[in-house]
Amino acid sequence: MNVQAKKHSADATTAEEGLAADNMAMPVDSKMATEVAMQNTLLTPRFYTTDFDEMDAIDVTPVREDWDKLIARMQSDPNKGHFKKNEDWDQIDWDGMDPGLRREFIDFLISSCTAEFSGCVLYKEMKRRGSNSDITTLFQLMARDEARHAGFINDALREAGIAVNLGFLTQKKKYTYFRPKFIYYATYLSEKIGYARYITIFRHLEAHPEHRFHPIFKWFKEWCNDEFSHGEAFALLMKTDPKLTSGGNKLWIKFFLTAVYSTMWVRDHQRPAFHEALGVDPEWYGQEVFRKTSEISKQVFPLTLDIDHPRWIPTLKRLEAANRQIAKAKAQGGIGSALDRVAGSAKAAAAFLSLYTIPAVKNDVPVETRLEPAY
Repeated sequence: MNVQAKKHSADATTAEEGLAADNMAMPVDSKMATEVAMQNTLLTPRFYTTDFDEMDAIDVTPVREDWDKLIARMQSDPNKGHFKKNEDWDQIDWDGMDPGLRREFIDFLISSCTAEFSGCVLYKEMKRRGSNSDITTLFQLMARDEARHAGFINDALREAGIAVNLGFLTQKKKYTYFRPKFIYYATYLSEKIGYARYITIFRHLEAHPEHRFHPIFKWFKEWCNDEFSHGEAFALLMKTDPKLTSGGNKLWIKFFLTAVYSTMWVRDHQRPAFHEALGVDPEWYGQEVFRKTSEISKQVFPLTLDIDHPRWIPTLKRLEAANRQIAKAKAQGGIGSALDRVAGSAKAAAAFLSLYTIPAVKNDVPVETRLEPAY
């Protein structure tokens, strides 16, 4: 009797294979996790759609040499088979974990899974809608990687008895329309800040393994290198049209830099137990990630944020306090709480405006765009 080997998303060669893999469809009570993933707030990962015809019309001729090198590396698939449990995967006592840490870590995993899967959905749709072989090839490869990441996180969640219903998210989660240039800015930053986040944690735990409270962190190096490659692709896409990084678009670049950095700061400060368990000070971690991301983004952006400005950290703290006020008022309900929410929202808007008006640091974009992971 022939027994067919089970397929795992880590071994998939396309996004479609990854989403159809056995580990993506294991029956699990995922109601709570899926409800969290379904939330649409300023701090939660979103699903995006865009003008696919405009993206299909991109001509990569100006960056052809770097483009072909990047695509060749991604097609060589260095991480095939990596994102699944092996002998390095330690058993975790979820029931014995500190309740606060358990709650925050699960929230981290759900948020990460949703973010990875949202990328998979967007990239897969770009590939499906397009006819430009350069563009469809890229997005198929990136969708493959994101499907693997999402499946791996869901494997980790299943050990805690939960998982995100990814198929349900595809059908039911609200989609946000972004113009292609906004997709470039936001996704480039998302991929590069993802690299900076993962490699900073990986290097910290490499030096302090006593703080590695879960085995998934062992997989962060290869994971962040996927993120790095995806960011490289978007850098090259922006380099195909100089208008995307000049003139009035500099204001949009500054807006997205400010939004991505401030969102990360607020979200991370919602997880004190998580960072304490890692042995990481959230303020140090935030600045370290911002510094890496800013240095990397010089490859394509004509400006960086001045994260050493005297207003920077105090204003981030004001934004964080305003977010706590909003969350508390939302949880309490009632007319008085509604007024508190309005007041908190006004404070948050004022803090964001203060961050946005900090003078940016000018950057002369180099001729050579492609980078290699260096951290």
